[in-house]
Amino acid sequence: MNQPASLLTSDTAIAAVLTFGMAVVVGSALGFEHIGGYIPCALCLLQRNPYYIGVGVGLLAILSSAFRLPPAVTRGLFAVIAVLMIVSIGLGTYHAGVEWKFWEGPTTCAVGATGGAAPGNVLEALNETRGPSCTEAALRVLGLSFAGWNVLTSLALAAIAVWATFRRRIA
Repeated sequence: MNQPASLLTSDTAIAAVLTFGMAVVVGSALGFEHIGGYIPCALCLLQRNPYYIGVGVGLLAILSSAFRLPPAVTRGLFAVIAVLMIVSIGLGTYHAGVEWKFWEGPTTCAVGATGGAAPGNVLEALNETRGPSCTEAALRVLGLSFAGWNVLTSLALAAIAVWATFRRRIA
C-alpha cells in the first residue's frame, strides 16, 4: 500500500525550507547593510550572488514539486542549489581567510572607503565611493565575521540540498 509522503519530507516542503533559508541569509545581509549601516566590501557583495540565484532556483523547485513535474526536475534544481551553496562556502572561506590574514585578498579590496567632501554630482559620487577593505571584519559575533557565518549557513543549506537531491523518495 502506498504511504503518503510526510509533509516534512515532501519535495515542496524541502524546497520551501531551502528557499526561505537562502532568503533569510541574504535578507539579513541586506538588513545589516541598509538598517545597520554596515557597508559591504567587494567580497561581501560577491558572496550574496549564490543566494540571489539560489532563491530563484528554490522558487522553481517549489513550483516544480507543487505542479508534480517529474521528480528528476526537482532533484536537478536541488542539485543546482547544492552547487550554489558549495560555491558560497568557497567564497566565504576565502573571505574569512583574507580577514584572518591567512592569505592575500584581491588588490581591489585593499582600497578602503574614501572620505572627504561629497562630490558635486551623483555620477561623481559613484565613481569616488569605495567599499571598505576586505581584510578587516566589520563585526564579529561569537568570534566569526559575516564571512564566517556565511560559511556555516551555506554549509547547512548545502547539506540539506545534497540530502534532498539523493534521498530515497517514498511514493
